[in-house]
Amino acid sequence: MDKKEYSKTVKKNSPKSKSLSNCAKAFVVGGAICALGQGLTEIYTSLGLGRDDAGTLCSVSLIFLGVLITALHIYDKIAKHAGAGTLVPITGFANAMASPAIEFKSEGMITGLGAKMFVIAGPVIVYGVISAVLYGTVLFVIKMFS
Repeated sequence: MDKKEYSKTVKKNSPKSKSLSNCAKAFVVGGAICALGQGLTEIYTSLGLGRDDAGTLCSVSLIFLGVLITALHIYDKIAKHAGAGTLVPITGFANAMASPAIEFKSEGMITGLGAKMFVIAGPVIVYGVISAVLYGTVLFVIKMFS
């Protein structure tokens, strides 16, 4: 079999790409998650919270919902169809944290749940904490001399 025949065989047996359909699903699901976030922000604002506090509570709510539907094994079913639409919003980060923890909980609280939870998200958390400390230090020094 030469290269041309091999290429034809591979092309014939490879599944057809459904790029347009996949993009549409990702757009709809990602947009729905973002619309839910906006709706939660509006609800919290209407309850008397300031914009910043409503945004913070919205983030916490979305993280909670992401972890909850991950624990109920629903998030993976949605992600199977929506692809990247579930990865981009904050719920994707919650899923990335919760999935390994849930998967390895049988190994114990420390070596399973505690350690595996940070396998994927650990570098992101470390970067966030270091950035916050550096930003806070710079801000402190600037305010101290102004």
